[in-house]
Amino acid sequence: MASTAVHPAATFPASSSSEDPAKTPLSPTSTPPVTAATFIQVSIAQPASPQLEPEPEHESDQTMGDEEQSEDDGYESAESGVATESVWTSIRDYVYENGRRYHRYSEGSYILPNDEMEMERLELVHHQNLLLLRGSLCITPIEDVPMKVLDCGTGTGIWALDFAESHPKADVVGVDLSPIQPAWVWPNVRFEVDDIEKLWTYPENHFDFIYSRHLGQSIKDWKNYLQQMYTHSAPDGRIELIEHAMYLISEDGTYNNSCDLAQYINLFGEATTAAGMRSVLPEDIIKAAEEAGFVEVEKFTVKVPWGAWPKHPEMKSVGETMTAVLSTGGFEAFALQIMTRHLGMHPDKVRQLGQAALKDVVSRKVHSYQEQWYIIGRKPRPEELDVEVEIEVFGNDAA
Repeated sequence: MASTAVHPAATFPASSSSEDPAKTPLSPTSTPPVTAATFIQVSIAQPASPQLEPEPEHESDQTMGDEEQSEDDGYESAESGVATESVWTSIRDYVYENGRRYHRYSEGSYILPNDEMEMERLELVHHQNLLLLRGSLCITPIEDVPMKVLDCGTGTGIWALDFAESHPKADVVGVDLSPIQPAWVWPNVRFEVDDIEKLWTYPENHFDFIYSRHLGQSIKDWKNYLQQMYTHSAPDGRIELIEHAMYLISEDGTYNNSCDLAQYINLFGEATTAAGMRSVLPEDIIKAAEEAGFVEVEKFTVKVPWGAWPKHPEMKSVGETMTAVLSTGGFEAFALQIMTRHLGMHPDKVRQLGQAALKDVVSRKVHSYQEQWYIIGRKPRPEELDVEVEIEVFGNDAA
């Protein structure tokens, strides 16, 4: 069975499925001092673990500006010789809808845009995740040794590029539906355009580490997704999946149905239901991982404040970054396509809804947070399974 206990090398905000993480206070006494970022890890990364307590109420001096959006002629990506189902003419023929740009390849499988404003938002999300792990790129113990790494849903490619830079012996592949990654990359990283829900064309028993972050609005079949991860993981290979709740929690009642933020979240839930989308829960991922064959499956939970309302400086910094994420078209990015298509809402109405919700976040008067889950696992070695597995030698494969 999966373990949800806190790893001894790390103190997380919420520790166990036996406790309600929404009601578990974050103890600052066990938090180690903040140190410089370290990417060559020898133990599970130590995320921030302060007390989530709001500051005394005061008038916010932050103001909201109109969200600017810019069109782009298309982005270059690093091409590779791996046989993938990629047709460049259709890939770059983007879909434009309500003033935003969306992917054409496997159109409709991802509800968020891929234009310049969204790329900026994704960079901020990456920064926020670094803050949560105090500079580490993952919580999985990773050393700088020759390895093959797959970044599923790489987006702008920033995680893959950072990992490749800090692990120069690794061979990193980032895959996404949109070719929005930079053309100039580190020599040990390449990007591919493909749909990870389709049949993977990589060799079996291939990747030493597979990373997947924030694909809850993309993956329809988690059982198949984890099974493909298992098939293409090398023996003793590791996986790490990061997903977040599609609901918000407040421990002091300031987030309730009377606030605009709650109205946005409730309408977004109605839209996803109408679209046939189901929010993934960590239990779904854990079950799929264990059924696929992964062992040592563990779950860790952190609390991500929506807004700079916490007293603790680390959590305040995370909340400030979340405010920037949402101010950079965040509310619009998630809701515009799905609410106009499935709820019949006018684009201007969706934008107004998002702007009102953002005011709640900026005001710091609504003390809400979101749970984010880290799920890790390992593929057993052949001797653990007592079966023969063909293991490829790094550097000698045809790919």
